[in-house]
Amino acid sequence: MNLTIHSSFLPAPDPETSLAFYRDALGFEVRLDVGYGDMRWITVGPAGQPQTSVVLYPPSADPGVTEDERRTIAEMMAKGSFATIVLASTNVDEAFEKIQATGAEVVQEPTDQPYGLRDCAFRDPAGNQVRINQLS
Repeated sequence: MNLTIHSSFLPAPDPETSLAFYRDALGFEVRLDVGYGDMRWITVGPAGQPQTSVVLYPPSADPGVTEDERRTIAEMMAKGSFATIVLASTNVDEAFEKIQATGAEVVQEPTDQPYGLRDCAFRDPAGNQVRINQLS
């Protein structure tokens, strides 16, 4: 079996600000921008990696989610505890400096973790945690 990661979904209640972060701060390219009514699904991904995408989706789009669940999701997003994506870079310090310079919200500066990993973290405009690991 040969599996790859094709798409991952992150909630984005304000598609414009989320798009600006992923496109302008992270340098991702826009692959698809689909609207339906007042909702948008924007597919972005790292340049040169067309097989891997992140879909920024409206968190209220699932008709099976109750109003109470929507409120819980919104509260968790506001605290940054709903969704996370982990990216990787050959130079996490350089990536951190470039992303920080865009005004992105810093959660953690580059740090050598006790478990042998160097990483940093940001929050995207929706509150999702974006961690960046140093590649060996």
